[in-house]
Amino acid sequence: MKKYIIILIGVLFLNSILTSCEKDYLETYPTDSVSSGTVLATTGNAMTALNGIHRALYIRYGSQGRGGLGAFYIHIDEAGEDHVFNRSNWTSSYRWLPNADPTNAYNRENWYMFYQWISNANVLINGVENADGPNDEKDVIKGQALLYRAFSHYQLVQLYGARYEPGTSNSQLGIPIKLDNATDPIARSTVEEVYMQINSDIDEAMVLLEGKSRENKSHLDVSVAKGLKARVALTQGNWSIAVNYAKQARAGYELMDQETYRQGFQIFSQANPEFMWASHIVEDQTDQFGNYGAYISRNFSSSAIRGNPRSISNLLYDEISDTDIRKTLWDPTGEHDNLPDGVSLLDSHSRFPYTNQKFIAVSNGDSRVDVPHMRAAEMYLIEAEALARSGNDANAAQVLYELVISRDSDYVLSANTGMSLIDEIMVQRRVELWGEGFRWYDLKRLNQPLDRTGSNQNSTYAGGVMEVSVDDNRWVWPIPQDEIDANPLIVQNPI
Repeated sequence: MKKYIIILIGVLFLNSILTSCEKDYLETYPTDSVSSGTVLATTGNAMTALNGIHRALYIRYGSQGRGGLGAFYIHIDEAGEDHVFNRSNWTSSYRWLPNADPTNAYNRENWYMFYQWISNANVLINGVENADGPNDEKDVIKGQALLYRAFSHYQLVQLYGARYEPGTSNSQLGIPIKLDNATDPIARSTVEEVYMQINSDIDEAMVLLEGKSRENKSHLDVSVAKGLKARVALTQGNWSIAVNYAKQARAGYELMDQETYRQGFQIFSQANPEFMWASHIVEDQTDQFGNYGAYISRNFSSSAIRGNPRSISNLLYDEISDTDIRKTLWDPTGEHDNLPDGVSLLDSHSRFPYTNQKFIAVSNGDSRVDVPHMRAAEMYLIEAEALARSGNDANAAQVLYELVISRDSDYVLSANTGMSLIDEIMVQRRVELWGEGFRWYDLKRLNQPLDRTGSNQNSTYAGGVMEVSVDDNRWVWPIPQDEIDANPLIVQNPI
């Protein structure tokens, strides 16, 4: 534990401060002299530290294939059945290698990354109240830090803990809950205990952030808190809570129009009325070949994209109505004759069927794409799914209609009921959120197997991982071996 959780506050918290956008703070406090006392002296300093966490979401953790939260989303998505590789490069998560090997770099670095953010957040949560500055600023800083701690614990427990089983005690092992930066080893809490802490942090954050504004959508506000509350409730099968908070979270946001959607996800999230939370990477902070867009966009000139542009499963593509604007976000020919205005491919860009143009980088030489963390569309889908799973078919169909009609002008109110309606909602969820980091989590929370067969998936590129049953150990990632070696209280998952 000391090596991978506790040490973070001593080193990496300083790094996050020193890579923030406050250049005067950087010049005044070099790496070896910043202390938590300095960070917490004023709310201005504390806000600089919080900005460091915001930026930490898109910096590199190890190799260029581990570019923060955007890379993590891609890896979660590609572990499902809807994300198709066209080459055998950058396939670790696609082949489920982190799921089975406690020494795998992608396994280790994700554990490290999320616990770093937790440690950074803990400094602010536990000390900002004593900083010199306005109380409103203290509330904003602490509220956002609480959300980062909740979000990080939520990601970790979904990876390294057994699935949450609604209606049970959930006494299965989860992860260590880190609420301070003491150096004592910590045992794994139960899954139920982890979710209790996640919800407690979100609830406190909602109180602190109520009525508070934010600088931009890279920061967190009460709508993001409510959206995270809805996500967690969906995972727990708490349908009424999911419905309530999803509806509240999306209030004040508008679904983007079809022409905006056709242009793909680029760097315009701040002005897009549907985006609730997104990381906008400014030009002088780009990590060109490590960015989200260097792996998921269609047009950037990286070896990953030139050789392995990401495709959608043809089976899911065929589920999309021909009149749905989202069907234009993938090209079944791979030639991309209908790219957005001003976007082009190079001759060196390989062409494969069903490749995506949902994500569009600034240019062939600039890989920046805003990293989407939360959109209003997801809230509609959470609300519709929770309503349908609680037996409220009429209202579920109406909420689904409100979303899909904005994408497909010919869509009609669904007459499906029961499991047929749930299946329809889940197809819409898979289409809408493709590439944004949800599908593998959805399979796990719903206790459904992986099935890539009968599609355009290539078994060789997938390392033979075409079907995985629900009782396979790989649905629960092993705790990193370095953590096992450092912490005598940690119990390893079955491998």
